[in-house]
Amino acid sequence: MNEPRIAEIERQLEELPVGYLVYKKIKGKSQPYLQWTENGHTVSKYIKIAEREEIFRKITLRKTLQAELKKLKAVNPSTPSLGVSTEPETDYFHTHVLRGEELLMMTSSVKGYHKRDCFSLLHKYVRGNYPGKVCLLYGLRRTGKTTLLFQMVNELSYEELSQAVYIKARTTDSMTDMNHDLKMLASSGYRYVFLDEVTLMDDFIDGAALFSDVYAMMGMKIILSGTDSLGFWFTMSQELYDRAFLIHTTYIPFHEYVRVLGIRNIDEYICYGGTLRMGETDFDDEDLLSPEASFRDDESTRRYIDTAICKNIRHSLACCKDGEYFRHLRELYEAGELTGAINRIIESMNHQFLISTQTRAFKSHDLGSAAELLRKQADPEKRTDILDRIDREAITRKLMEMLEIRNREDQTIGIKKAHVEEIREYLKALDLVVDLPSETAFSDSTPSEYVIFTQPGMRYSQAQALVHVLMKDPLFSSFSLKERDLACERILEDVRGRMMEDIVLLETSRALPKDRRAFKLIFARAEFDMLIVNKSNYTCEAYEIKHSMEAVSRQYRTLLSPEDCTAAEHIYGPITRKCVIYRGKSQPMDNGIEYMNVEEYLERL
Repeated sequence: MNEPRIAEIERQLEELPVGYLVYKKIKGKSQPYLQWTENGHTVSKYIKIAEREEIFRKITLRKTLQAELKKLKAVNPSTPSLGVSTEPETDYFHTHVLRGEELLMMTSSVKGYHKRDCFSLLHKYVRGNYPGKVCLLYGLRRTGKTTLLFQMVNELSYEELSQAVYIKARTTDSMTDMNHDLKMLASSGYRYVFLDEVTLMDDFIDGAALFSDVYAMMGMKIILSGTDSLGFWFTMSQELYDRAFLIHTTYIPFHEYVRVLGIRNIDEYICYGGTLRMGETDFDDEDLLSPEASFRDDESTRRYIDTAICKNIRHSLACCKDGEYFRHLRELYEAGELTGAINRIIESMNHQFLISTQTRAFKSHDLGSAAELLRKQADPEKRTDILDRIDREAITRKLMEMLEIRNREDQTIGIKKAHVEEIREYLKALDLVVDLPSETAFSDSTPSEYVIFTQPGMRYSQAQALVHVLMKDPLFSSFSLKERDLACERILEDVRGRMMEDIVLLETSRALPKDRRAFKLIFARAEFDMLIVNKSNYTCEAYEIKHSMEAVSRQYRTLLSPEDCTAAEHIYGPITRKCVIYRGKSQPMDNGIEYMNVEEYLERL
């Protein structure tokens, strides 16, 4: 009776890799190798990061099959009367479960990595007393979720490690499979379950209460991680309401970027900020070279937007309550235009989020702003009207094609107010955008909305796409190389400057205590890039933010304007500090203006 199963196991073993795992020190880091004996000699092969999960899974499967085969061959089918069962034991898992030595080998790959700030929250959950609660570790791709799980495993003692498992869910898994495995693990005394990519299961959202109501109540520490943040957002208002310990990974502020990756440069953060991929090259791993950066170019950015954001939204909406949360977006989804709508919103997110942006023909803000700045250059050598002489309509059309953005007349389904509001709601749920207020210096004014995008690298890559389009335009190519370089650099410099303003304002707002708040203050003809109001003593501080290495008087003319300063003080109280945040050296000025280096400022927050 066992022969068919034995034959099947032997067939599977022939297809699985032979050998065992060993670790070797390479440049001070432990790296995994597959080792086996061939013709009397020991042979080993380095396991690349991209291959590790699959190799570890196959090695674990091989050990499981070998153990089952040994038991089957020990059974004597000719003497069934002895009471020995002829059926194989059903102690196998339905999902991909790693434990013991295999788990330790996998998690050792992150030893030496710096921990993210939110690791302390994960540590708090694992070590704390939270009966009936599961931990939700969620955020966009490449923000360190799996690394955090592995780092927590490495913090476990030897005894705790023997009670820990790591499960990476697959699209073929279901909550039924997960329940089967968790039941087996609970009965065997396992207490720590690190469940990665749990949102890949189609029935996770509607069945998530299984983790909290059953297994967390039994004393298990269950950490759920996944890239579909929107799926977690839905579960927190439904299946896991009031039964989840939340940890967000999407937002990576500058000071954390510096500490974790060792890159202390605001322009690097502008170009690649939002994910940890670029900085991971510091770990001397050939599999993590900079070409894999999420926002290296327009193609990688569009791919990231599609996989990390659009698919995130589509999958979560489709899996929750039979798609009832698609609401008005269903028509865009079914027409294949949801990705284009999200791209359109992302491009305009940093400076305005207006319905008119979605309904009018797409025009690049970067292009028009750069043209004006080039016309007004004080240095004659840098002044040019090149962007007024190019075919803007043709370039804008090409830019739209690159960013997969459609004009209203090209859409099967027009983008409506309801579409914009719902997309915006879901982008906020993904921690992708935040609302910061801007105010006007008029007594009867009300705060207006100022929306900031938390993934700077994504925004900057789209600006680079504009430059790429410009460089390929036939008319633009007819101009001198000097004019073309000036125009392209002016566009990117303008974008970096406006993005630096957003970064400083966002990070300041998040770091301030409750009795203080930061916002942009707009006057009739000028503005303070940032005003910090202290409600405990009714004073304020005024800031200008400049993407410049030089300190020049025109940068702080608004800070010295009697009219503007009086208007601000009339509403918010005395101005106790006037400061320009820029890229140069920190220094005081004779006129009471302080200059502060932007990297120093952000690291102190």
